[in-house]
Amino acid sequence: MPLQNRVTPTGEIIATPHRGLFVGNRGIIHDPGTKTLLRKRWSTPMWLTCVLEFRGRRREVMVRRSWTELFFLDEATALAAGHRPCFFCRRADANRFRASWEQGNGATSVRAGEIDRVLHRERLDHGRKRLHPLPRPLAELPDGAMVQQGADSYLIAQGRALLWSPA
Repeated sequence: MPLQNRVTPTGEIIATPHRGLFVGNRGIIHDPGTKTLLRKRWSTPMWLTCVLEFRGRRREVMVRRSWTELFFLDEATALAAGHRPCFFCRRADANRFRASWEQGNGATSVRAGEIDRVLHRERLDHGRKRLHPLPRPLAELPDGAMVQQGADSYLIAQGRALLWSPA
């Protein structure tokens, strides 16, 4: 039986046997004795996306009272769910993210904690994932954007909307 530790573009955490390309966390949100999620879905505003292996280290999933390992199909899924690249294991990606975030928000020399506070306010609406209106017509969205129609998520790639699935 797969663990409930895969994140969808809407931020929901599901159980699926499919694998992901990234791991991340939202703090400690599991019980290591049962390897099940607690009622809460985050314990920190710092929602990260990390590489699966870093400097030869790999983590056993949900075995300690430490951050809960959550998995993402790809980076577009992680970003849509409200996670950002980790400044420890993905420094170059995190610096590019920060530069883009600063440009989009008209800011300079922003620290990760400041970004996390803003992202946390923007990602949630009364404890649920906040959906934002499209900033421009669908045909003008960049590759990697994720859009929602009803219960379905779509990844924008080469001007097409591709249905997202855990696989």
